Amino acid sequence: MLRVGLTGGIGSGKTTVARMFETLGIPLYYADDAAKRLLNTDPALKSAVQQLFGEACYTNGVLNRSYLASIVFNDAEKLAALNQLVHPATIADANAWFLNQESTYAIREAALLFESGAAEGLDYVIGVSAPAPLRIQRVMHRDGSNEVDVKKRMATQLQDTIKLKLCDWVVTNDEREALLPQVLSLHEQLTLRATQPRLQ
Repeated sequence: MLRVGLTGGIGSGKTTVARMFETLGIPLYYADDAAKRLLNTDPALKSAVQQLFGEACYTNGVLNRSYLASIVFNDAEKLAALNQLVHPATIADANAWFLNQESTYAIREAALLFESGAAEGLDYVIGVSAPAPLRIQRVMHRDGSNEVDVKKRMATQLQDTIKLKLCDWVVTNDEREALLPQVLSLHEQLTLRATQPRLQ
């Protein structure tokens, strides 16, 4: 089975692409969802977060996401410290998940695939690309954020010009080029490659 990564900057539409692969019967691991789950269920991770950011991060054992966000999203060093706790736990969880999949290939979706080191051990990586102004509009509409906040979040991610060069394929999600034909083409290629040894 091939291990495939799916990544893209905030607002690129990678979740939309991921859902298309799911409709084709491909298992998807969503890193953000997994991180939220682990922050509430992994005792070692919960303890480390409390030690670093204080007991108030949890209320009755449940993560106070707004409180933690207010701390880390205004301080790059604290955000990096949180990521250093969460990323290894999520990577380990994803590796265990891959072992339980029986399809020809499975996908790990993550915004910070390269930044977190999660791309290591993957056979291929698909990137999702969209123009920055469109990405900003999407996030503002989706989250009710303002442009300044969206740009701050974009600044914490690897620049698209660098990220997309690291990908094996790029899906264009600019609302001009149709997404489905691109996904179907990748599905066909990955299904074929899953049955053949990868050339080194």
